[in-house]
Amino acid sequence: MIAPASHIAKHPDKHLDAMRSSRPIAAMADNISSQNIDNDHRELNRRGLLFVLSSPSGAGKSTLAHMLLKADEEIAMSVSVTTRPKRPGEEHGKDYYFVSGDEFEEMVADHSFLEYATVFGNRYATPAAPVNQSLEAGQDVLFDIDWQGTQQLYQRAGQDVVRVFILPPSLDELRNRLESRNTDAPEIIESRMQRAASEISHWDGYDYVLINDDLDACFAKVKQILATERMRRSRQTGLIGFVRDLMAE
Repeated sequence: MIAPASHIAKHPDKHLDAMRSSRPIAAMADNISSQNIDNDHRELNRRGLLFVLSSPSGAGKSTLAHMLLKADEEIAMSVSVTTRPKRPGEEHGKDYYFVSGDEFEEMVADHSFLEYATVFGNRYATPAAPVNQSLEAGQDVLFDIDWQGTQQLYQRAGQDVVRVFILPPSLDELRNRLESRNTDAPEIIESRMQRAASEISHWDGYDYVLINDDLDACFAKVKQILATERMRRSRQTGLIGFVRDLMAE
């Protein structure tokens, strides 16, 4: 996430050594055109994409992400690095890479992250190395990140990023969903509701905006977006050579 993203997620490098250095993803994105030229006479293939789902907490992005992972074998979850304490049932390397604050700072200094942000006092980041490997191998990577992370990711890899923002049908419904989880204290719910307004204000920084008033209908639209983006001409490597050969017949 060259191992495919699904392999990285299932067999994590628990020591994070492989993620501490990586050539910048922006440089890779800039070289897409030259890659197409280099692949003029090779078989048609596809460069992977970075598929981002963002929303206020409780609007459904994580549920949609899990549904997409279950339904589509060609996409795998990006496993984030975090300083947040591990919750019951979570596994290091599968749900997150759990690190100390000092380790996180070391990785920032090593330029090992594509994006990072502080959310509710905890730090989260996307390691660059596995994502770079996935793109080159034609694997798609799924991100469940906020608007700050999305902005940074787009700045680093704009041509490879597809940004989808999920809106709740109303703020009242958003509160109902947060309360029905029974996982957060009332003060945490209030913090999430206060943050929701700020997050929603960044909706126009996304390529697609969906209202999650019906989960199945929203999921169908997410799948449609992904299918369409996979077909973009800019992601088809070897296409130039194929067309030239076709016209030469």
